[in-house]
Amino acid sequence: MKKPNLVLPKNFFICGLTGWCMEILFTSLKGLRRHDHKLLGQTSVWMFPIYGCAALIKPLYHLIGKLPTAVRGGIYSAAILTGEYISGSILKKHDCCPWDYSRARLNIRGVIRLDYAPLWMGAGLLFERILGCKK
Repeated sequence: MKKPNLVLPKNFFICGLTGWCMEILFTSLKGLRRHDHKLLGQTSVWMFPIYGCAALIKPLYHLIGKLPTAVRGGIYSAAILTGEYISGSILKKHDCCPWDYSRARLNIRGVIRLDYAPLWMGAGLLFERILGCKK
């Protein structure tokens, strides 16, 4: 009997947890601007499956792994922004989107910020490393 391949579910879990941690760290930095040294960060349960989808970076890497790092990062950024747009639009339709970028200058429908593209590029490349894509 063939063993089930559990790599994708395992990577989904790893990416979900990693994303949660990154978001908590990122949102806690707002405290520095307010001189609040508690550095309280936050996230939402909805974010776990959204970040978990970063597990798809590993199979994507098999297609684009020979491209330069900046190009791969750009592809990851575009994919993450697309995923954020789709998931944010669905959550917003049901009044449970945990983020609202409506006040940001480069927002689209309040669910994505184009000025975050470099951050998503870095996140995609970080997930690439976490998922062991270079092995």
